[in-house]
Amino acid sequence: MDTIEQLNTDLKEAIKSRQEVRKDTIRWIKAALQNAAIEAGKDLDAPAVSSVLAKLGKQYRDSIASYSEHGRADLAKQETEQLEILEAYLPAQMEIEEIRTLVTNILSELDVKGPQDKGRVMARLMPEVRGKADGSIVNQLVSEALESLS
Repeated sequence: MDTIEQLNTDLKEAIKSRQEVRKDTIRWIKAALQNAAIEAGKDLDAPAVSSVLAKLGKQYRDSIASYSEHGRADLAKQETEQLEILEAYLPAQMEIEEIRTLVTNILSELDVKGPQDKGRVMARLMPEVRGKADGSIVNQLVSEALESLS
């Protein structure tokens, strides 16, 4: 079952069981996917769906950080609940060690010299981790690896 079918099934279950947060979150996810399909002018394929879901996850994490920073624990808690629901539809996230190994392999593959080669490394790495790892974590790991070469 693809993600959109799963969302439809889960929405029906959430409505029947009166799970308001789950119902509202799934509706919001479906709306974001529909908007992305309209922008693309076609139905979304699996990688595009994963990309939209990853973008939503990043928005939730940013909101949670912002709310926590400004003392709004109530809103941070609500966003955290919604993020947990969203994460059920995201592909499994890569572990940091997996990303590090991938970065190391790509560094040796590309024969990089230092931080000036970051663009080449990121261009080669991002297609492999897109939707499976947070871009800011990937960026940080690549920066650390390149700094260690200097």
